Amino acid sequence: MSSLVKEDLEKRLFKPLAQNLCEFIEIEVSVQDRYYLCVSVTKTDEVKISMVKHYRVGLDEKYEVTKRWSLNDLRMIDGKEADTDNPFFDLHFKKVYSLEAYSCASKYSFARTVSRLNHVYLKKDLHIVNFDSTYINDDSIW
Repeated sequence: MSSLVKEDLEKRLFKPLAQNLCEFIEIEVSVQDRYYLCVSVTKTDEVKISMVKHYRVGLDEKYEVTKRWSLNDLRMIDGKEADTDNPFFDLHFKKVYSLEAYSCASKYSFARTVSRLNHVYLKKDLHIVNFDSTYINDDSIW
């Protein structure tokens, strides 16, 4: 199912903007609509983080970007508690956004992708705190 959603997001939202969708996770925002947190890379190698609302109009699927940030503006990802299995995390930009992922695994997947893209494109000192580093770093052997 998620590969179909990713394909649909790419086709309808990211390819027309000349962006490559690297990762997306479902987040809990509203009971009525679905929301996704997406990480994409532009043609000019700028990494973008987008909050996308997914809804239906009749039989047609619609996607709307509700918030968009640059990875360069992200100061920290706070996983809340490294030693408990919870889906809550904060994104620290100029403002702090408290989010709930669909699962703890998707929260870690998002943090891994952001960390990897930061390493490849920006190489800035991005703080990823309150995560089990074993599951964040690419050099870890599970």
